[in-house]
Amino acid sequence: MRQSDRADVVIIGGAIVGSSVATFLAMRPDFDGRIVVVERDASFRTSSTTLSAASIRLQFSTPLNIEISRFGVDLIKHPERYLAVNGEVPQIDFVENGYLFLATDAGLATLEHNNAVQRGLDVPVVLLTPPELHSRFDWLRTDDLAGGSLGLADEGWFDAYALLQGFRRKARSLGVEERIGEVVGLERDGGGIRAVRLADGSSIGADWVVNAAGPRAADVARMVDVELPVRPRKRLVYHVDAPVSLGAAPLTIDPSGVYVRPEGAAYITGFSPRDGDPDPDTLDLRADRAPFDSFVWPTLAHRVPAFDRLRLLDAWAGHYEVNTLDHNAIVGPHPTITNLLFANGFSGHGLQQAPAVGRGLAEWIVSGGWQTLDLSPLGYERITRNEPMRELNVV
Repeated sequence: MRQSDRADVVIIGGAIVGSSVATFLAMRPDFDGRIVVVERDASFRTSSTTLSAASIRLQFSTPLNIEISRFGVDLIKHPERYLAVNGEVPQIDFVENGYLFLATDAGLATLEHNNAVQRGLDVPVVLLTPPELHSRFDWLRTDDLAGGSLGLADEGWFDAYALLQGFRRKARSLGVEERIGEVVGLERDGGGIRAVRLADGSSIGADWVVNAAGPRAADVARMVDVELPVRPRKRLVYHVDAPVSLGAAPLTIDPSGVYVRPEGAAYITGFSPRDGDPDPDTLDLRADRAPFDSFVWPTLAHRVPAFDRLRLLDAWAGHYEVNTLDHNAIVGPHPTITNLLFANGFSGHGLQQAPAVGRGLAEWIVSGGWQTLDLSPLGYERITRNEPMRELNVV
């Protein structure tokens, strides 16, 4: 293997998570190694990053997820601190309208528990009664609700593609190399990985390998006989027009799992499958209108009566990389493969969690530990022990 085909760090996956790892590692003054990011889709046309609803929130049920997103908010609100290149800063266009989680009687206790956790960490959030909800949002039907939790700051949505390109541009400016290709094998050498093999027959030697392969993360892990409980699940997004404006509405999550938020003068909406609903593993990204007609639209028309005259403009599908154990990310080193790091299974939260995870894995590569935020509860060991760290607020 030629010396030029060796890197200190090879990152498999160049979307938001992989690009964040590369950027934060390259920014460290105590690291001067070669970083190569391998990405199979140069256009990012099928990337979970670019097909997502591009939102960020602090309303999680676990303190660690709150702190992870808190750093994401800081980066999105202040990209000049992290992503400026020659004085140019990506225009991420953060719309800080908040999240609104709604609950019926059946879900009120969970909402109150989550709210208490959030307020204990000084998250700007308020718990609202049905009359208070109606007073704030007169377009909302509240007679069958028991309450709602509203984020007052540091929550909203943004331009995911601009953020991704901002990370990539920053990484390239710091010497990170991008290789377009598909990883087809990982070559073992004793307790570690010796090289990453690509479909074109080439290989890249590596001191560290980061699995940031998104919906294909489990396939990459199997190349070294590691079982990763991360599955590609399709999530549909519908772009709709309505004959009424809801003003500066928050991203609103109905108790059914259907969400809706403004997108310019129109709206986007989608849903998380309910318990017992089919949610098959798939890499297919064909959009399906049937769930909109049978479930999403009737639910929206019930919750927002003015939406009974919606018009569907467009539909697309993206992937959630679902950690089937507990819907939380798997981050950090493999316990026995000494140079393999995970950044997988974000279960729909990858875009907002990528900054903190990228920073954390850069710390691990350089120092062998977590420096800024202890990410060890997200480690692979909980997978082997079958000890989930439950996240209750999954959208």
